[in-house]
Amino acid sequence: MAKTTRAKPKSRAKPRTSPATRLRRWLRRWTLWFILTSLLVTGGVLLAHRYIDPGLTLYMKQERHRLGQIRQDWVPMSRIAPVMARSAVAAEDANFCTHWGFDMKAIRQVVESGQNRGASTLSQQTVKNVYLWHGRSYLRKALEAAITPMLEAAWTKRRIVEVYLNIAEFDEGVFGVEAAAQHYFGVSAAKLSATQAARLAAILPAPKDRSARNPTPRLRKRAASIMDGAATIRRDGRAACFED
Repeated sequence: MAKTTRAKPKSRAKPRTSPATRLRRWLRRWTLWFILTSLLVTGGVLLAHRYIDPGLTLYMKQERHRLGQIRQDWVPMSRIAPVMARSAVAAEDANFCTHWGFDMKAIRQVVESGQNRGASTLSQQTVKNVYLWHGRSYLRKALEAAITPMLEAAWTKRRIVEVYLNIAEFDEGVFGVEAAAQHYFGVSAAKLSATQAARLAAILPAPKDRSARNPTPRLRKRAASIMDGAATIRRDGRAACFED
């Protein structure tokens, strides 16, 4: 009896992938790789700066190039008058100890009022000053929004205030609270009085247009309000997260 042989099924040829599909897959892989690498690098830098003081920022380098030199003397929080830290927080971000990088209440108030002003927290300003560039752009705001929660996770609140006070611009070419205290009042940051601290905090939104040494009546009024705010956040516990 003759054996019958079954015909082998024909193997189906794999459909050819179009160049456009291959390009999309390549772009997806490299985009994912870029995002993951950026997150890892950013996280590593943030963790390093929790313990190591950042160097000159991009804006400082630009100002040094423009002016020829700048002044900055880095000091730890232990050498900054506590009233200075409270004044800066009261002036810029009174709810600093209660949010995770974004003050949603302040953002809602700005949106509802329709005002053309920002609601940036101290954390956001620190991210911008240390890692990004000045100027308004959607790209910078997007990067700021992405990095801010990472900063809050990597640093303590006390560290955020310390770095902020050491890189903030207080006059043309004058960066950091130590240089500012010497520049305006001839004292160290550790010796600042409540009035002097409030005046320094009052000029932060526009340091090149305001003077802590010769304040206008409007600046004096703002400084008085900041003094009250600094005392308030000390009493109600909103300064506890960055004080010993």
